[in-house]
Amino acid sequence: MSEKSGLDRRNLLLTGATLAAASTFVTSAPSVARAQTSSLNPQPLPPSPGWARALPPGPDARVKITEAYAAHVARDAFFWAWPLVNMYNRRLAFSKMTENRYTGPLLEAPLNRLTMLMDYVDPEERNVACPNQDVVYGLGLLALDVSPVVIQVPDFGDRFWVYQIVDLRTDSFVQLGRMYGTTPGFYLLAGPNWQGNVPKGITRMFRASTGTGLVAPRVFQDDTPDDKRAIQKVLTGIVMYPLAEYDGRMKTMGWSTLPKVPGAPHGEEETRWVFPEKFFDELPAVLTDAPPLPGEEARYAQVLAVLAAAQDQPNLKQAMIEAARDAEEKLVNPLFQFRNYGQQLPHHWSTISNESAFGTDYFTRTAVAKSNILVNSPNETKYYYQDLDSSGARLNSTNRYIVTFAKEGTPPVNGFWSLSIYNQHHFFVANPINRFSVGTKNKDLRLAADGSLTIYVQPDAPADPVQRANWLPAPKGEFSLYVRAYWPKAPAVDGSWTPPAVQKTS
Repeated sequence: MSEKSGLDRRNLLLTGATLAAASTFVTSAPSVARAQTSSLNPQPLPPSPGWARALPPGPDARVKITEAYAAHVARDAFFWAWPLVNMYNRRLAFSKMTENRYTGPLLEAPLNRLTMLMDYVDPEERNVACPNQDVVYGLGLLALDVSPVVIQVPDFGDRFWVYQIVDLRTDSFVQLGRMYGTTPGFYLLAGPNWQGNVPKGITRMFRASTGTGLVAPRVFQDDTPDDKRAIQKVLTGIVMYPLAEYDGRMKTMGWSTLPKVPGAPHGEEETRWVFPEKFFDELPAVLTDAPPLPGEEARYAQVLAVLAAAQDQPNLKQAMIEAARDAEEKLVNPLFQFRNYGQQLPHHWSTISNESAFGTDYFTRTAVAKSNILVNSPNETKYYYQDLDSSGARLNSTNRYIVTFAKEGTPPVNGFWSLSIYNQHHFFVANPINRFSVGTKNKDLRLAADGSLTIYVQPDAPADPVQRANWLPAPKGEFSLYVRAYWPKAPAVDGSWTPPAVQKTS
C-alpha cells in the first residue's frame, strides 16, 4: 500500500472523528436548544457516551482489505445512505438554477429560495412521487452552509397550511403550521455551524443538523373556482430568501408573472436521483454534511475507511459499485411497493408512525424515500397506503372497487382528508374529469341515506349519477390508493381509526 493511500485513509478517518465532534456544537447554545424542542424529532443529539474512546481503535488504515469486505460495507452503506444521496443530488440540481421560474410542470428556484405553484400540482409532474391535489405546493432547496435563510409566514386566516422543512436525512427540524398556532411573521432557518446573531423581528429560529435541506409549503385549497381565486393573495406572501436580504418588511412574489419555459418530455417513473456508479464519489461530501447520530460513529468510520482504500484500488471501487447495483435491485427497489413495508393494518392497509423523524430507522427511511419521499411529521399528516383489495389481490383497472366510509367514519382530522389514486409508478395519469383524489376539498360528493360515503374506484364512469359524483377514475393497469389525514385527531394517531376495506365489485 502506498504512503499516499495510507494518509488518505487516515485523513478520512480523522474526518469521521471531526464530524462526530462537530455534532456536539448544536447542543451547546441555549437558543438552539429552545429552537429544537420537539418530541417528534429530537435531533441533533449529543454523541454516544465514550465515542472518543471507541473511535480511534477503529479500522486500521495499514491493513489490506478484501473485495468481498469492501462490497459488504458498500452494500450496507448504499441502503442506509440512499435517502441522503437522493437529497444531495436534488440540491445539486437546484444549484444550477439562476431564477425562479416554471419549467413545464416543475418548479425551479435558486438555492435558499422557493417557488410556489398557483394551483394543484400538474399531473405530469415526475420529480417527486405521490404528490397530492389537495394543496398548493411550493418547493425550494436549502444550502444553510452557505447562508441562513428567512422564510415568511403570511396571514392564512382560517385556511389550513403547513410548511414541511427537512434536513439531508429527510427528518423535520421545523414546526410551522396551523396545528402549531404559528403566527404570521419571519422565521429563521440556520445550519449547524452558524454563530451569528438573530436579527430583531425574527419570531423564532430553527437550527438544522445538516447544511442541506428542503422546504415544501403546503396550503389547502378547495376544488372550486372561487377558492382557487381566493388563495392567490396569500400565496404571494410565501417567500424565502438569504438572511442578508432581511429588512423586517414582508416581501411578496407575483408568482403568476414568473417565466414559463417548456420542460423536457417526462418519463413514466420518478426522476432518478441515485446512481450506483456515482454513489461512492458523492458519499464523502454527504457524510461531511450529515455528522453521525449517536451510535453511528463506528458505522461512519468503517465506510470512510473503505472509501479511502478504494481511492487507488480500482478493483475495490468496482466491487463496491457492483454491490450497490445489487443492493438497488434486491433491497431498495422492492420498497417502492407499499405492501412490502410499514405497520400492517386491517384490510391490507399499512402506515408508519415515525415519518420525518426517522433517526436511525434506516429501513423505514429508505422505504419512504423510495416510495413517496418527503412526508410530513405524524402530528401534521397521517398516511395510509394500499396496494391490495380486501381479498389480498393487487388493485388493477380491469376490476371495479368501492371504498365505503361509514357515517361519520371518514378520517378524523382537524384539517382535511383525502383519498388519492396513483398508477403503478406512483404518479397521476390524466383522466376525463381531471380528478385524482376525493375528500374534504370536494363539495359535490354524495352521501347515502344512512350517512355513509362510498367512493367508486374504476376506469369507466358509473352510469348512475350519484355514483358518478363519487367516482375516482382508475388509471390503466395496477394502481395504489393513499389516504392522507392532515392535522389528524387522536383516533388516527393512536391507531383506533383505520381505513375501510377496498372491496372488489366486478
